[in-house]
Amino acid sequence: MTVRLVLVDDHPVVRRGLRALLDTIDEVEVVGEAADGEAAVREAQLLHPDVLLMDIRLPVLDGVEATRRINAAVPEVAVLVLTMYDDDATVLTAMRAGARGYLLKGAEQDEIVAAIRAVAAGQVIYGPGVAARMLSLFAAPPASTVPFPELTEREREILTLLASGLRNAAIAKQLFLSPKTVSNNLTAIFAKLRVADRSAAIIRARDEGLGT
Repeated sequence: MTVRLVLVDDHPVVRRGLRALLDTIDEVEVVGEAADGEAAVREAQLLHPDVLLMDIRLPVLDGVEATRRINAAVPEVAVLVLTMYDDDATVLTAMRAGARGYLLKGAEQDEIVAAIRAVAAGQVIYGPGVAARMLSLFAAPPASTVPFPELTEREREILTLLASGLRNAAIAKQLFLSPKTVSNNLTAIFAKLRVADRSAAIIRARDEGLGT
């Protein structure tokens, strides 16, 4: 069976390199490319590939949110993450968004091809380095059930009020902060949650039960 695949990376050189690699594999056909998250969602809906090879850090719409939207709109498309980011929060967020595999850039050709075949067949797969991290997480004591543990308590308070529909000035007034402090905290929150704007942050927060 030939696996139909879409490449998603904002660096043309990376896309060309991956395409050159995959064009040598008879069982894989690259049917499209995208340079940002919105284009990735569009290509997934238009082309219905078997696999979408997705970077995490993307312009317009980040790879995690793009994965979440693809999983909701065309769940038959398997998203395989290929990125340089291997921190626990990024891995877990991507998998919760619906990614079926997670590889690190620098993986060998055989490893990438095997992962593509695996997720196309319905399996969930991690690269060796990522797998070791995941095993250590599952072996650790149960984590706190507090949503977004990467945020500080103050940042969680602000995110909760944001998800409740309050603007910056109202949040500042309620928490006895300056609007500038609220704005700075929101910038940090967006970075930690890897979202581009308020709307995406509100969606993430409400998905976790904040502000509802």
